[in-house]
Amino acid sequence: MPLHAVSVDDAIHRLRPDFRVLALRVSGLRNGPSTPESDAWLAEAEATARAAAPGVHPHIAAWHDAYRRFGAKPQRTPSSVEALWQRAAKGALPRVNWLVDLYNAVSVSHVLPVGGEDAARFAGDLRLVRATGHEPFDTVREGVAVIEHPTPGEVVWADDLGVSCRRWNWRQGTRTRLTEESTDALFLLERLAPYPLAALDAAGGAVLRAISARCPAAIIERHLLPWPASGTGAR
Repeated sequence: MPLHAVSVDDAIHRLRPDFRVLALRVSGLRNGPSTPESDAWLAEAEATARAAAPGVHPHIAAWHDAYRRFGAKPQRTPSSVEALWQRAAKGALPRVNWLVDLYNAVSVSHVLPVGGEDAARFAGDLRLVRATGHEPFDTVREGVAVIEHPTPGEVVWADDLGVSCRRWNWRQGTRTRLTEESTDALFLLERLAPYPLAALDAAGGAVLRAISARCPAAIIERHLLPWPASGTGAR
């Protein structure tokens, strides 16, 4: 799936004109189990969370507002960065595989929602939209595979087969998740004001440097979207 197939619907612009997502497409990867290096990334992220000043980080607070704007309750379904931050502060970040470990570590260290998907498993374009409520979402509940549906108006990432991530970045589906066999990845780094665009770019650089060190032949593409609407500018 090329990066031009990733888009943000105008309804999202209207909801949060300050939203930007840095999309990174990396092909020619060699994923695999967690490694001592990826464990060290996560341990460093856990130390960062434990040492942080008390209170809600401004970027997490911005996601609280964004969730409320489409009817979600962030205390019940927190953004991915808040959920990871809470686990990191307890020293309980999961070890999954080295690519997932990498983007989770960057998410915590940079206080930024970061998602990773197997780009080969998408069907058609990937779009950030307000859901109709009919789209299927494949997940696991109490160890059993189930199909859920988003709430009408919920912000979701979806392709032609259904939802890949619910409530903006709250929960990823099983169909497109990165596995140890994945060789083609799409990373989505999501930003709201007041998070600086330069910090967003730095987080993307951290992901790509780690990947390039392990997979020097990987092919990398990057794109910041959406382009600012006329008169809004980037913040």
